[in-house]
Amino acid sequence: MTQITTKGKMILGLQHVLAMFGATVLVPFLTGLNPSIALLTAGVGTLLFHFCTKGIVPVFLGSSFAFIGAISLVLKNDGVGAVKGGVIAAGLVYVIMSGLVKIYGVEKIKSYFPPVVVGPTIVVIGLRLSPTALSMAGYSNGQFDTKSLIVSGIVVISMIIISILGKSFFRLVPILISVILGYIVATFLGLVDFTPLKEASWIGLSSDAMLSLFTVPEFTLTSILAIAPIALVVFIEHIGDITTNGAVVGKDFFANPGISRTLLGDGVATIVAGFLGGPANTTYGENTGVLAVTKVYDPAILRIAACYAIALSFIGKFGVILQTIPAPVMGGISVILFGMIASVGMRTLIEAHLDFSHSRNLIISSLILVLGIGIDNIVVWRTVSLSGLAIAAFVGVVLNKIFPENI
Repeated sequence: MTQITTKGKMILGLQHVLAMFGATVLVPFLTGLNPSIALLTAGVGTLLFHFCTKGIVPVFLGSSFAFIGAISLVLKNDGVGAVKGGVIAAGLVYVIMSGLVKIYGVEKIKSYFPPVVVGPTIVVIGLRLSPTALSMAGYSNGQFDTKSLIVSGIVVISMIIISILGKSFFRLVPILISVILGYIVATFLGLVDFTPLKEASWIGLSSDAMLSLFTVPEFTLTSILAIAPIALVVFIEHIGDITTNGAVVGKDFFANPGISRTLLGDGVATIVAGFLGGPANTTYGENTGVLAVTKVYDPAILRIAACYAIALSFIGKFGVILQTIPAPVMGGISVILFGMIASVGMRTLIEAHLDFSHSRNLIISSLILVLGIGIDNIVVWRTVSLSGLAIAAFVGVVLNKIFPENI
């Protein structure tokens, strides 16, 4: 194996930061959380993951897209303290799943979340977010804002072009490049306000970030029920990510350190993210893509990338620049991204070769789709409410267990 110098590792670490950056800061923009805190929790979470997995799994943890809808809703209705409580609870779900996997084995736990349940649930996550994407892109009440449409259109077109550039490294960072292009166009159109940038300090977290950081978590039943159950869906995604990472690296991470440890790493990272005010963490396929391109699998490089992310979070003006990105830029990204989430759900169904001529599969998937998309929130007791997503996932899991296999 070729020895990589310290300088080479530093450069490769920066490359991993570029790969994860666009997606990691996109989540706080779409939810209303602070992007600097998201970078901080991504870096700290990655280091904690490596500690839990004995430092042998070359993975970077970043903000999870699966939680966008739930976090934004809880933040709007109950504030950042309730979001913190919900994210911490999601991390505890990861930890519980880790323990169950260690006791019963991964296949037994996966039997509760087969593709016929997970696929439609992921579709629901993407489609429930689609109105938000169009609103940010400039569409409202049947009307488009011209300037917003120009900016979001350029972002969408640039993402498409970058994504079909063969094996170019640019394919690993389409979000980052599209955001930069959109930001430049938005500046020329007068959509960017640079006033906060002039007032920001060079070093340290902004006042908004500090407020988020020191807000006390609130463990309300509503926020826990809205956010925590999503970890059960991401559990399957986690297994797929670790499988892919192991295939790229050429190691069986199910055997060593074991999927129970990688789940524990995700859980601990998400719990800490919750306490700090960041979104839930998840393993990032973007960085596995970088591993495949560079063929350098040293986990230490991912830890260097984590340190870069932590350092960037404390550059005050950098954090404010992120907050000046106008909505149409992120709207353009979201139009494609939320559609991709739904498409991943459909891919899950296709890859499982599910036969929809069977009434069982049709009924389960149909109910998940209709309940998940059609129900906004249901108040079940006083201020406690359940999201359509949580209801749909629960119905899917129950029906999968009680329906005979041969109908």
